[in-house]
Amino acid sequence: MRKYLEKVQDFRLLPLFVIVSMAAGIAIGRFYGISNFPLTPPIDAIKAMFRGTYEFTLSNSLALGVVVGLFLMMYPAMTNVKVEDLGKAARSPKQLLIVLFFNYLVAPFFMLLLAKAFLSADQDLYAGLVLYGLAPCIAMVIVFTFLALGNNALAIVLVAINSIAQMLLIPVYAKLLLGDISFDVFLVGQSVLLYLGLPLAAGFITRKVAVRRVGEEGFRRFKTYLDSLSIIGLLFTLIVMFALKGDLILEKPGIILRMAVPMTLFFWTLFAVVYLFCWKIGLNYEDSVACAFNSTGRDFEIAIAIAITAFNPVVALATVVGPLIEVPVMLALVWAARKSRNRLFVRTALPVEQGALSAEPAKRGKN
Repeated sequence: MRKYLEKVQDFRLLPLFVIVSMAAGIAIGRFYGISNFPLTPPIDAIKAMFRGTYEFTLSNSLALGVVVGLFLMMYPAMTNVKVEDLGKAARSPKQLLIVLFFNYLVAPFFMLLLAKAFLSADQDLYAGLVLYGLAPCIAMVIVFTFLALGNNALAIVLVAINSIAQMLLIPVYAKLLLGDISFDVFLVGQSVLLYLGLPLAAGFITRKVAVRRVGEEGFRRFKTYLDSLSIIGLLFTLIVMFALKGDLILEKPGIILRMAVPMTLFFWTLFAVVYLFCWKIGLNYEDSVACAFNSTGRDFEIAIAIAITAFNPVVALATVVGPLIEVPVMLALVWAARKSRNRLFVRTALPVEQGALSAEPAKRGKN
């Protein structure tokens, strides 16, 4: 069982499972016609559950499935992080400045340029793509960093800083790039608590209790099985997301293709630029890949929430299509990063905890 899990985690079997999960999601969405039903945003759904007014329809339950899937994906990565690692990561000004620069001075304008180049004839898809590029991701980039064997502690610190910056800057960027729109800025704070705070708290508690009972060595053995939850959560999330728009993918594939070209160019180009820049200035692999994912991933939860409240259904549809493209593309980037590691960086012994902050940057190898 352990060897089987390791094959999935090191990408020997993962591509097959990803394809099967996407196909299963499309089949479920097509069979039930899920995209014809109104969906409640996950945060609103959770509030409705506490108020006792939530309706457990198939489509709404699938929408909540994204929350469950993201938690399963992030929770194992959070158990790797020690409090002292977060303190070290917070004292990494070079990495923080790189991510802030690319997230707020490059990414939104690069997405705007791509929207003008590919979607200027369709104002709804144009607005959806620009909206998708406004905010950096605050959840899944931690999972991608974890899968790429990057610096998890640094990724969490970067996400926390991006979360604060979003609340201040998203309204400014939205008005600058899309005109006079209004939305609830507290959506950002609620998303931070839901997608980051909950798994982070659960991970810290799990690590503290487990180490106290079985020690570091026992916890490391247990982590092999716990890490498989990330893969299960990833595959479950893919099934849910593709089920939500499965029938649309088959009936109107043109929308997917029109969004896919600029978005793929965005993710691959921005990731490559940041990753190679970090390598060029001498950062180690773990920090380089963490900076690259945190500068590339987009906050599709916020984009969808803003689109639903401030735009028409077609713009909202464009933002919903976004994660269907982003997740497979980012998984390809995880694979590319892992493959490039030995070519760009001298192989060094991994820290005791996967993704833990290295004491000294690894030296770069020759091309």
